[in-house]
Amino acid sequence: MPSIYSLKPRFQGLLRPLVGRLARAGVTANHVTLLACGLSVALGIWLTLRIGSPRLLLILPAFLFARMAMNAIDGMLAREFGQKSLLGAYLNELTDVVSDAFLYLPFAFLGPFEALWMGAVIWLAAVSEMAGALGLTIGAGRRYDGPMGKSDRAFVFGAMGLWLGAGGGLASWVAWIFPRLIALLLTVTIINRVRNGLAEGHARA
Repeated sequence: MPSIYSLKPRFQGLLRPLVGRLARAGVTANHVTLLACGLSVALGIWLTLRIGSPRLLLILPAFLFARMAMNAIDGMLAREFGQKSLLGAYLNELTDVVSDAFLYLPFAFLGPFEALWMGAVIWLAAVSEMAGALGLTIGAGRRYDGPMGKSDRAFVFGAMGLWLGAGGGLASWVAWIFPRLIALLLTVTIINRVRNGLAEGHARA
C-alpha cells in the first residue's frame, strides 16, 4: 500500500551534499542516530510535562521533519560512507521505537484523547516496526510497507500537533476516531509487513 516512505529517494537527494560535509567532518551514522533519539526523548518528556500549554505542540511538526532528515542522514552515512556496523543496525531499530514512543506520549495526556487508545497506538507502532525488522530473520528484506509507516505517522502526528498548537479545536467525534483510525491503519500495516515479508522470503528460498 502507498506510503510517504516512497518519497525517501528524493528527500535523500536533497540531503546528499550535507551528508558529504558531515562525513568529512568526522560525524558518524551512530552519532546522528543517538542524537535524534536523545532529542526525541527530551522533547517528548518536556511536552508531556508542559501539556497544559498546548501551544508548545507547534514545535512537534518541525522536529518530526528534522528527525526524518536525521534518520535519512544516518542511513546515508552508513551506506554511502562505509559506516555500516552491527551496533548501528541495533541502534537504528531500537532508537526509532523509543523515539516514537516518547514523541507520541504527550497525546496520551491531552484532554481530547483517551489515554488507553493513545497507549494502544504507541504499542502498535512499536509492533509495526518489529514486524518490518523481522523480515530480515526469514531471508527477506527490511519491510517498510504502509499505510501507516514511520513517515506517515510523523506526518499525521505533526499535523495534529500543528492544529492543536495553533489553537484549533477538536470535535468530540474527531478526538474519538483519531486514535482508533490510527490503530486500525497500524494493524493493517503490521499485516502487510508480515504478509509481504513471507512472500518475499518464500520467493528467495
